[in-house]
Amino acid sequence: MFLAPEPHCPSDFDFFIGEWNVAHRRLKVRLAQCTEWETFSGYTVVKKILGGFGNVDDNLLHLPSGTYRAATLRSYDAKTKNWSIWWLDARTPGALDVPVVGTFDGGVGIFIAKDTFEGKPIVVRFMWSIPQSDSPKWEQAFSQDGGKTWETNWIMEFSRASSRPALSA
Repeated sequence: MFLAPEPHCPSDFDFFIGEWNVAHRRLKVRLAQCTEWETFSGYTVVKKILGGFGNVDDNLLHLPSGTYRAATLRSYDAKTKNWSIWWLDARTPGALDVPVVGTFDGGVGIFIAKDTFEGKPIVVRFMWSIPQSDSPKWEQAFSQDGGKTWETNWIMEFSRASSRPALSA
């Protein structure tokens, strides 16, 4: 049974609905002046929920240290016109990350949260862009100075999947 979207649901993340191969690039050490990146592959399946006022993705990440699963939950608040985004890592299944909150403007989504990293306060920024049709890009950055300067520490580049890989993690 298919549940049709609610009228006037947001379309900001419609570009992301479907199945994706993911090219990950992540700093080996965060907030330590590290310039060495590790690369790995992944796979993501994204679907709408909440009548189109939310979406969820199921991720398979093949880190050099081992494969794991994670999920992202996004919900839209029609009153504030903001999205909230939570990350759930299967390696710590009892804890959702602090949600980043924000919106799209001119095709770029910026989402911010105050959080901690290794016991120190930081600001987290997620940035979504679509440099080419069917090739969205996500970046995560941390700031230790309240958002004056940023260290991008994780980049995901997505390409539409033509076939589904074995999801054995």
